[in-house]
Order: sequence, then structure tokens, then C-alpha cells
Amino acid sequence: MTDLDEAKAKAAAAYNAAADLFDHPVSSFWHRFGRETVDRVALRPGDAVLDVCSGSGGSALPAAEIVGPEGRVVAVDLAERLIALAEEKAKIRGLDNIEFKTGDMLALGYPDDSFDAVICVFGIFFVPDMAAAVKELWRMVRPGGKLAVTTWGPDLFEPASSAFWDAIQEERSDLFRGFNPWDRICEPESLNNMLREGGVRSAEIVAERGDHSLMSPDDWWTLAMGSGYRGTLAQLDQDTLARVRDKNLAALRRGAVASIQTNVLYAVAVK
Repeated sequence: MTDLDEAKAKAAAAYNAAADLFDHPVSSFWHRFGRETVDRVALRPGDAVLDVCSGSGGSALPAAEIVGPEGRVVAVDLAERLIALAEEKAKIRGLDNIEFKTGDMLALGYPDDSFDAVICVFGIFFVPDMAAAVKELWRMVRPGGKLAVTTWGPDLFEPASSAFWDAIQEERSDLFRGFNPWDRICEPESLNNMLREGGVRSAEIVAERGDHSLMSPDDWWTLAMGSGYRGTLAQLDQDTLARVRDKNLAALRRGAVASIQTNVLYAVAVK
């Protein structure tokens, strides 16, 4: 198995497992940041949009609402269970201008210049060669169109994240920080360098600091189980999982943690 195949398998397994809690209210930020990304692209009615790593529709659904019946959105994700969630929500909202696909954003086969906008929210970092992924997405953007890449900023989910990994290290040191691919582009400079390597000469990058409130430490555990952290947790037996949970939450209670950091980077480039 190649590094790319392994990365795809790991991401798909993590988010298929997390699908049962992905849309839980404690994780409302998925859709908030998805809509914010769409707002920054300034879509117009009739636009054609490709949304990759679309999850349960955080950016694809608002995009479909904006482009209207004359436009179209293609929503793609490796995790079929997340795509199923998005498709069900589209039916409830009466959105029939979205095509849902389970697949690889690097092998979609669309011609050059196919879309007015290509959007990737919290997904580009799953690919080992991110610049190659950007190059593939960029070629599908029409002249005058836009590419939007949204990724996590520094200190994601701190201080809960460090407490999580401390608990993992105590129980399974072989899994310690085995799933933090977003750290590679968590600063504006590293994100800009990656985009340039992928052929994007100029992008507007905005760093936005944020916090996400927790009603209790248990909210953090629900969030972790409904996110990429599930990929690590799914490798634990039930007894070890219980000990990791108890240690993680005990650390949050000792620190009286009431919020976690959700810093985000938005990059938008015009072709």
C-alpha cells in the first residue's frame, strides 16, 4: 500500500467511524466554518461548484442554496457514511442541485476549467502530497474562478487535545499523535508555501482566532468521538478506551476547562 493509499484508508476509516457523532450539537463548528468558507468565496446564482472533503455537507449545502436551481454542486468525500448524512439533509431541505459522490478528490476525472469554484474545508491535509492535491484542484477552476482551502490554525482544540494525547501516550505510546496531519499547514506562511508549490501564485489568507465553548468535559469526549480523533480511539480495546476517556476528562476537570481553541485559516485564490 502506498503512502497515499494508506492516508486515504486512514481518513475514510476515521470519519466513517465518527459519523455517528459528527453532526452532534457539540460539534456545531463544522457547519459554521463551512458556511463561512462559502461566504468568503462569494458564489453567484448559476455557479458550478466542486466541494471536496465535503463531510456531512457543511459547505456543500450552503453553496447549493446560493447557486440555486440554475447552478450545481458536486460534493465528494472518502467517507460514505458522511456523504449519506449530507444527502439526507439535502433531501430534507429540498436541494436537488447537488450530486453526491464517495470518492477520491485526486481522481475525479473532470476536465480542466470545469468549475467556477472549488472548495476544500478541513481536508487538504489528509493527502501526503498536499501541493499535488492543490495542483489537481486548481486545474479544475475556470479562469476568473476561485479555489478556497480552509484548514486549522495552531493549537487545535487546546487544552483538551494535549490532555487527550497525554492519556493516549500513557496507554498506547505507539499511537501517540499518530493523527495530526493538519499541523503541517497551521500557520499562514506554511499554508501559503504549500499553495505556491501547487501552482497558486497568490492567495488571500486570513487567520481567525476562535474558541468553542464546552458545557462540560463530557462535551469534549463527544466531540473527539465525532472527529478525526476517532481514528485513534477506534484502535483501542474497550478497557483501554475507558481508561483513556477517564484520564482525559479528569485532566479537563482539574483544569476547569470550559472552552477549546478553534483557530482557522481561510485561503481564497482567484485564477
